[in-house]
Amino acid sequence: MPNLRAIETFVKALEGGSIASAARQLGISPAAASQNIARLEKELGTRLITRTTRSMALTEAGERYLTRVAPVLEELERAQSDLSLIHGELQGRLRIACMTAFGRHVLSPLLPAFAARHPRLELELLITDHNVNVLKEDVDVSVRYRDALELGMSVRPLVAVPRILCASPAYLREHGTPQTAQDLLQHACLIYRRGSDGRFMRWPFSRDGKPVEPQLRIGAVATDIDSLVEYARAGGGIVWAGSFIAQRYLQNAGSPPLPIAERYVQEGQLVPIHLKPARKGQLQFDSLPLDFFACFRDRKYVPSKVRALVDYLVEVLPQQPGMQRSQ
Repeated sequence: MPNLRAIETFVKALEGGSIASAARQLGISPAAASQNIARLEKELGTRLITRTTRSMALTEAGERYLTRVAPVLEELERAQSDLSLIHGELQGRLRIACMTAFGRHVLSPLLPAFAARHPRLELELLITDHNVNVLKEDVDVSVRYRDALELGMSVRPLVAVPRILCASPAYLREHGTPQTAQDLLQHACLIYRRGSDGRFMRWPFSRDGKPVEPQLRIGAVATDIDSLVEYARAGGGIVWAGSFIAQRYLQNAGSPPLPIAERYVQEGQLVPIHLKPARKGQLQFDSLPLDFFACFRDRKYVPSKVRALVDYLVEVLPQQPGMQRSQ
């Protein structure tokens, strides 16, 4: 009977689109993965995959074999996951993908407590703003905000994060503090561009309840929101950022003036900008929260280790400063 590791390599290669992808998922070298598949083909006495320098394709025999063994391998993985619950301990690797800023500032600091609850779990983080192919990257759960969701994903709401308009005291002293949404159009606006598709994260303006897209005066564009916040701290303009990034730099705009020596210390801080509500016919800035979701690759079956992580995040995320439970 063919070696189970060889069968697993074959299935992972087809799921991920390459032998290199299978090697990454299994933690072995591409050469070892290729040898596993060659050994499988030799034991079966038939060619399963046609390889070229740029691609791979299933032979007719490979298609039939994959149809039979892929569900069996999936059932084995499920059985292993369920068995860990019987013994009272979750175990194995748990690969988590997350948007960069949320992963850096929110998720990573929360995971040690989860790891302490489940010491036999091996956590692996994939922190990136690019869309992750959960099959090719062998990701168990992906944390994304609403605009980065894909059709067909199985998702569970995690948390709603307020977003804050803010700028440095130096910028506001030089250019004035905007009082209305219309005033924003005269200021240097710092815009986030999504690395996954190159699209701008649109600032949400409306007029009488209908979305509009006025012409902004763009001060800078970046594919990293932390960089935009640092740009704002240095006096470069107004940034619209999630509270989990901005709040550590916020100072109370209504506080009394600081002594000169203290003022220099505070120059790296940010001031929140509170706009007046729009009247009929006026431009409105609708500062909607960022809704984050846990995304799964299998709609029908969620492994126990993934359920445990998501239940934990649903429990602890709304307890973080400034965050709200998803509706």
